Amino acid sequence: MEDGKCAFPFNYKKQTFYSCIRVSAKHNWCSLNKTYQGYWKYCGKEDTADCVFPFWYKRLIYWECTNDGHLFGKKWCSLTHNYNKDHHWRYCD
Repeated sequence: MEDGKCAFPFNYKKQTFYSCIRVSAKHNWCSLNKTYQGYWKYCGKEDTADCVFPFWYKRLIYWECTNDGHLFGKKWCSLTHNYNKDHHWRYCD
């Protein structure tokens, strides 16, 4: 547990989550441990998973956020090293 920071990804009820969730609650929350141990907090705007670099997307390896594959050209990144396999992502700031 690191000073009230979300621990992404975290395991909860045999699932892995890469962002805040709304499971068993009215508001988004995250675990403060990599494996949920009862320590959690409600999420705010600052609670986002870190991009993982490098990451594999289609046939290329990316070392920074990209707009490849986004219909409106918005930059994004993968939350795992292999987007092709895992499909977990977020928008970049």
